[in-house]
Amino acid sequence: MKQNSSVLAFDLGASSGRALIGKVIPDENGRAGRLEITEIHRFPNIPVQMGNHLHWNFTSLLQDVKSGIRKAFQNGFHPQSYGIDTWGVDFGLIDRNGALAGTPFHYRDRQTEGMVEQTCEQVGKERLFAESGLEFMPFNTIYQLNAMVKSNSPLLEIADTLLLTPDLLHYFLTGRKVCEFTMATTTQLYQVQDREWNVKLMEELGIRKSMFLDPVNPGTVIGPLTSEVCIELDTPAITGIAVASHDTESAVVAVPADAEPFAYLVCGTWSLLGTELTAPLLSREVMELEFSNEGGAYDTFQLLKNIMGLWILQECKRQWDAEGESCSFAELVKLAEQAPAYTVWIDPDDLRFMNPGNMTAAIAEYCRQTGQCMPEDKGGIVRCILESLALRYREVVERMERLTGHTYSGLHMVGGGIQNRLLCQLTSNALGRPVWAGPVEASAIGNMLVQLTANGIISSRAEGVELVKRSFPIHVYQPEDADAWNAAYDKYRELMMVTRSKT
Repeated sequence: MKQNSSVLAFDLGASSGRALIGKVIPDENGRAGRLEITEIHRFPNIPVQMGNHLHWNFTSLLQDVKSGIRKAFQNGFHPQSYGIDTWGVDFGLIDRNGALAGTPFHYRDRQTEGMVEQTCEQVGKERLFAESGLEFMPFNTIYQLNAMVKSNSPLLEIADTLLLTPDLLHYFLTGRKVCEFTMATTTQLYQVQDREWNVKLMEELGIRKSMFLDPVNPGTVIGPLTSEVCIELDTPAITGIAVASHDTESAVVAVPADAEPFAYLVCGTWSLLGTELTAPLLSREVMELEFSNEGGAYDTFQLLKNIMGLWILQECKRQWDAEGESCSFAELVKLAEQAPAYTVWIDPDDLRFMNPGNMTAAIAEYCRQTGQCMPEDKGGIVRCILESLALRYREVVERMERLTGHTYSGLHMVGGGIQNRLLCQLTSNALGRPVWAGPVEASAIGNMLVQLTANGIISSRAEGVELVKRSFPIHVYQPEDADAWNAAYDKYRELMMVTRSKT
């Protein structure tokens, strides 16, 4: 094994980011024995409201990534390379002088309201799905760009290159422009069958194809830090690698699955529930059940469903904190454990929960409109959110089995959300199947594994999976209270059938 077997992974989520060192510890035979990770920098990711629009604070994110590189060396590490994974769909525009044109929009910005309907009317819903394989989520890149076209945004006139978020960060570190494949497939402008940009669609929508670079595969070497960055940070010129830059795809790389096919849930601000395939599924039923086909590492595709996730709980906590009723997440979970079960549920994917401003009011409105009683206290609200997520997960797993023809023996849960042990147990209960929870830092670990493969430290994905199994604990949850949960699921489905038919 090479002497320098450490890498630096940046994992940027919608609410925070972190930099972690991954170091491979050799076994007695000199082969990769286990992966040891060390967090060296953690930072908030707080969007900024500017006028009528919500933006990412990109300059702050770039500075924090630079700080992570500096801290790696200040703490005595000497990573051979670095990689960046982030959320999907969002982008920055580079002008002909190489400067950032404008401030990147946040995917929750309201400019895309109504754009799904307008875009489908322009080009046809069935065609759009058949060519892109993506669910019609209002924040997809295509709707952001179409909104900018319709508003005659001057940014599109001066833009030379469109760079998705991780590629944008790489550009300001290495000076090199790339477009990584897994991120490209989140735009809804990429043809998943032909593996190329949908030029005809772009022309019809007035989006310039010249802004888009040909995608590169995960594991592609981008290049070293620029001399200016090295001088600024007082560090060597480590190499940037395009990992599976969409954080979901990085997390899937780290799923310690024994059997194929397997079902996974990447659990955090968003919940991404899916399974890995060798080719996209593009049937009308896939579209009607609102699944997506996203490109993965190692020449795979992920059939997955975006579920609103712990964002709903995070927003409730943020609201309570602002009102002077601060509670930790652990305290809220404890209150939920003591709250009555099976009393009230929401549809986590109802669009009123996307960015309501007042989440508890949005929950109260949903309860009123569905003839349910709003929970009286924090514990009841948290219980409602977590039970609703668990029941939604069961609904999506069953739909996924219908689409793929596979029956999944259990669910692999990874990501920061698995630290909520109540959610993991409720999910196992709702599914009536075991849940295997771990690792927590799945996106960062998958990021590291792609780098380690590119650097020749490990030889294959299979070796990476075995490395994960040897390195990180997996907590197993077994289902409980089967009869009560089956009855609850039947009532939940009845409620969803009625409420969704009205929207």
